[in-house]
Amino acid sequence: MQTKDSNPPDGGYGWVVVVSAFMVMGLTVAILKTFGLFFVEIQQHFDELASTTSWITSVTIAIFHLGAPVASSLCVRYTHRTVVITGGLLAFSGMALGFLGLNMVWMYATTGFLQGLGISFSWTPAISIVSHYFSKKRALANAIASAGECVFAFTFGPFFQWLISQYGWKGALLIIGGIQLNICVCGVLMRPLASSCLLEASHSETETPPGNGASRINKEDKSPITHKTFNWMLVRRPEFLLYAIFGILAAMSFFVPPLFLVPLSYSLGIDESWTASLLSILAIVDFAGRLLCGWYANLHVTKTVHLLTMTITLISTSLMLLPLANNYLSLAIFTGFYGFFFGTTVAVHITVLADVVGMPDFDSALGLFMLIRSSGGFVGPPLAGLIVDMTGDYRAGFYMAGATLVLSAGFLVTLDQLQQRKERGSQTNTKPEKSTLPYPSLHLLKLQ
Repeated sequence: MQTKDSNPPDGGYGWVVVVSAFMVMGLTVAILKTFGLFFVEIQQHFDELASTTSWITSVTIAIFHLGAPVASSLCVRYTHRTVVITGGLLAFSGMALGFLGLNMVWMYATTGFLQGLGISFSWTPAISIVSHYFSKKRALANAIASAGECVFAFTFGPFFQWLISQYGWKGALLIIGGIQLNICVCGVLMRPLASSCLLEASHSETETPPGNGASRINKEDKSPITHKTFNWMLVRRPEFLLYAIFGILAAMSFFVPPLFLVPLSYSLGIDESWTASLLSILAIVDFAGRLLCGWYANLHVTKTVHLLTMTITLISTSLMLLPLANNYLSLAIFTGFYGFFFGTTVAVHITVLADVVGMPDFDSALGLFMLIRSSGGFVGPPLAGLIVDMTGDYRAGFYMAGATLVLSAGFLVTLDQLQQRKERGSQTNTKPEKSTLPYPSLHLLKLQ
């Protein structure tokens, strides 16, 4: 047993869970981010159009988001450990079967569907269980866990290039799949919290009548997780709905800058070797932003929703300024600002979700949030591409992303006002009724 009270341990074995989640982030999302290195190799091997080949990544991203509610419901029904291990096996299967490289449809089904499902089943419970293990230090723990995405993405780029040059793209897929089996090891380390088990066992002991010992034992042995259900009714809660709309608008923006950063640099006449360094700058400052914001949020100086509103405002400002760059130095500076504030946003947005819905509904909320947010990720890049085509300027995509983030910040402000109004209302309702009688003795007589 890990803890003897109903409160999260906020440390101890929880840091082992954080390190495990850190590894899972690197072995899932970081691989998805760097999979573009296989793009040209796969396209040339099958002699397909770029649009046809790009569907591999599109399928992976789609299944990653659409599988989140399924992963969350399985976490509620079973344990986070079980789902993460399953995700590791699915991710390995996707890469290992992709090694066969039979045809493009086969690639959609393996490195697309199976890999996306494996990422979803690994990422979702890994993020969720960290929030269960921490309360006061939740923001810091989430920031450290999510930083694995940056660290691994920074190192995977050259490593994957070396694998492809040495073993070909098929051999590289098989080796990466073997590396992803380490997700299962991370899952084994994510043991479920025992506090809820203890509470339910004690509850069943007090309510079970004497002489019915067998029934009591069965109740004690039964995991409390099996009594929970996925809460689809969260979509009826105004607070969750406002935060979900924020998620849609934010996702519309977040996928745009990485898509147009390299083409923008080329349009400015920047050399290809220098352009590659922009992606490294992006990864480094993203990592720094996540850790710094997680540390600051852990001080509890600022309310998390206020902190998120601030970071969203700053990231939108940096996106509006980025198109003003006219050379490598200015573009690198603005890219650094964008990457840093993006990292701060990622560090706290899951913590804010936990604050909005509460931990009893967090698993359900995370799955629903990912599902709803996916619509923004699908709409954002094509919309930005359409605007770029109409204007003939890559800068327009960044302006669109910045404006959308400004709009999303408005929903955070509305959410905060709604929460404050409810807090004031609850405080008013809990105030003791003042006596209108002139003397305390008469008040006592009234009570009698």
